[in-house]
Amino acid sequence: MDNHDDEKYKRAKKRLKEIKGFYIHLFVYIVINIFLFIINTVSTPGAWWFLFPLLFWGIGLLFHFLRVFVFENKIFGKEWEEKKIKEYMDDENS
Repeated sequence: MDNHDDEKYKRAKKRLKEIKGFYIHLFVYIVINIFLFIINTVSTPGAWWFLFPLLFWGIGLLFHFLRVFVFENKIFGKEWEEKKIKEYMDDENS
């Protein structure tokens, strides 16, 4: 395997790790919030406090989704890194 294929493999492996990380995050979010719902309905059925962690954790999960599937590392990703490296190299040559 040449250097180019090795780089492609590393990027693919990193991407797969990011996607897997999101799905693990989603699974944990669902399981924990089901338990919180059950605890809430058993202990204090009139006060729906489980909605607060559901909402705020859900916002974090949404940002995780956007980073992994929508922006796909365009922010602080490989393209950004290469652009910044070129900028810094150009600045040093000036």
